[in-house]
Amino acid sequence: MRLAVAGGTGAVGRHVVAAAEARGHDVLTLTRHDGHDLETGTRLAAALAGVDAVVDVASVVTLSGRRAREFFRNVTGNLLRAERAAGVAHHVALSVVGIDGVDDAHYAGKLAQEALLADSPVPVTIQRVTQFHEFAAQVAATATYGPVTIVPKALIRPVAAREVGARLVELAEGTPVGGRARDLVGPRDERLADLVRRLHAVEGVRRGVLEVRFPGPFGRSLATGATRGGADAARGRITFDEWLRSGDRAAVRAPREGAGARE
Repeated sequence: MRLAVAGGTGAVGRHVVAAAEARGHDVLTLTRHDGHDLETGTRLAAALAGVDAVVDVASVVTLSGRRAREFFRNVTGNLLRAERAAGVAHHVALSVVGIDGVDDAHYAGKLAQEALLADSPVPVTIQRVTQFHEFAAQVAATATYGPVTIVPKALIRPVAAREVGARLVELAEGTPVGGRARDLVGPRDERLADLVRRLHAVEGVRRGVLEVRFPGPFGRSLATGATRGGADAARGRITFDEWLRSGDRAAVRAPREGAGARE
């Protein structure tokens, strides 16, 4: 099948592309680097001609709920309109476990995205997942100030982006669910601050880790473990410590505030 990946060079997107190619699919990446601005939707319909399914893992790095809503509404709306015009039969979207009622920061954008997908003119499947193992490396890269890394208080059940990518391809190959698929979570409960400390140790970094509770609904959801998923969720197999010893850790790139349409 011909598969388009929106945000195909980011932390999850690169694994979606690799999994799709390994399964013999013809893959089109939709990123600014490839000439596709997902926020404006320029020439998207033409690019999607002949595409069977779209996997949307495009994202923006921001703590602004307004910016997150703007990004996900624009990107999702543009993709759905282009898919309908091109005759795409399946839209697979990545979302986050436990965001219901947390209309704040990044989660506000994901809620807005899911609301658009509920009225989609294209058959959809939504895959909610927990935070990635890669989240620890991104926090370490973007929240370090001199000798200290500031980490939000977060009780999480992280999953490997590699497993998420493979799951999204499997969903794209199947029949649209018409809503949410079974949640995907990681194999173990973890504390984000502990993950960053273990990451520093593996990388030989001598730096303190200061755990701080973030304010607002977003910070509360992290601190209370509300985004860990329920007992009925599917579980990934790759643990954080296994991820630390893999090549996937070395490939993590730090996101920039406002970066979009890539991961």
